[in-house]
Amino acid sequence: MNIVRKIQYALLIAAIPAFANAQFFMMGGGNRANQDSLRQIAAADYRNMLDQLGIQAPREGRQPNSKDESKHPNYDELTANPYPFYPEALVTNSGKKVKNASMWYKQRRPEIVQMFEDEVYGHIPENVPSVTWTVTNEEKKDFKGTPVVVRTLRGTADNSSYPAIKVEIQANIVYPENAKNVPVVIEFGFVQADPTQTRGNQASWQQMVIERGWAAASINPSSIQADAGSGLTNGIIGLCNKGGYRKPTDWGSLRAWGWGASRLIDYIEGCSEFDATKTAIEGVSRYGKAALVAMAFEERIAAGFIASSGKSGAAGWRRDCGESIGNIVSNEEYHWVAGNLIKYGAEPLCENDIPVDQHELIALCAPRACFISTGSWAGDKWQDVVGSFISASKASEVYELLGEKGLGTELFPGMDAGLMEGRLAYRQHHGGHEAGPNWPIFLDWFDRMVVND
Repeated sequence: MNIVRKIQYALLIAAIPAFANAQFFMMGGGNRANQDSLRQIAAADYRNMLDQLGIQAPREGRQPNSKDESKHPNYDELTANPYPFYPEALVTNSGKKVKNASMWYKQRRPEIVQMFEDEVYGHIPENVPSVTWTVTNEEKKDFKGTPVVVRTLRGTADNSSYPAIKVEIQANIVYPENAKNVPVVIEFGFVQADPTQTRGNQASWQQMVIERGWAAASINPSSIQADAGSGLTNGIIGLCNKGGYRKPTDWGSLRAWGWGASRLIDYIEGCSEFDATKTAIEGVSRYGKAALVAMAFEERIAAGFIASSGKSGAAGWRRDCGESIGNIVSNEEYHWVAGNLIKYGAEPLCENDIPVDQHELIALCAPRACFISTGSWAGDKWQDVVGSFISASKASEVYELLGEKGLGTELFPGMDAGLMEGRLAYRQHHGGHEAGPNWPIFLDWFDRMVVND
């Protein structure tokens, strides 16, 4: 790169945070010029993180559509386990075996939390602002014969430290009229203006929840933190950094979305209609990753429905099946995680050097109710169906240490043969990359394990 190009690049790097702080990344999503600018913002942010880490570029992730077959994802179970040994969830960093619950809570669990914060998901900063919730609308509706209330919420983060960035969390809760102290199921996803309006004959997840007399809540992750590298100098991450770039141990979008769910639970705790001690969190795909991260770090969440979450979710890093660490730390997905994770996708390090693996993230949920869900081989193989099962199986020993039943087997159960007897559960459903077929299964299980336990 000649001196002129170097100067131009330096000016771009310096200018982009302020450019993004003007919320340019929110403008004109369909405009080609704006999309090009978004890509430039993300590229500069990614390059800044690589420079902080001293990395030129990580290894390329798996590419299903590549003409080069060597770049295709691996789906052969005979070669899917290049690293036979996973970190021991019940062995401390000093090599001591964890023998009881006290040792888990006082020593081993904090060690695992620290490693995930340092190397995978990042730390929530100490200066994270408070959130004030406002009811922006409340209406009485009929939901398939059940009188309900639909309450629309806005959670406003205190931005007095940096007024240039505004964060307003979008959420709603639909609940039976005259509800008192009822369980709440929260979904990461789209916040419908009116969740009582459903299409077709198939019951929505909200309808299934309402029919049980519970409350159904939705929270919009993108209103907390953008699902793009171009948004990292905005949202709650940008607000805490006053519009600057992240450091390698700063939180990514998955952790930020989990933080937003915690703030919604704060609101739920203050409402007599709901029982915050019986709160479940659900998400699919990237939001399945977020749901597991949220539950692992937020101990007030009583149950998790973790659907099709893949790498950085339930599937282990040490598995070579479907998506790879190269995909997660690429310029398209790195914003989900801490910058530090990128170094394990670049020479000389690899997945086997990560000090933790995803069975230990599931273990952080113990002894609370955690349901790992995957889809069919055809529809969900990119997310590593067997890898998610293996992680749950390996986390079972922590559940058992704490007096709860785990999966009870290391043998993969097969399609629609769920392992549902304990507070740690696994089921592969017949559908694809979705939660739908497992919703009624999860709700029955949540009822047994939490609501009526």
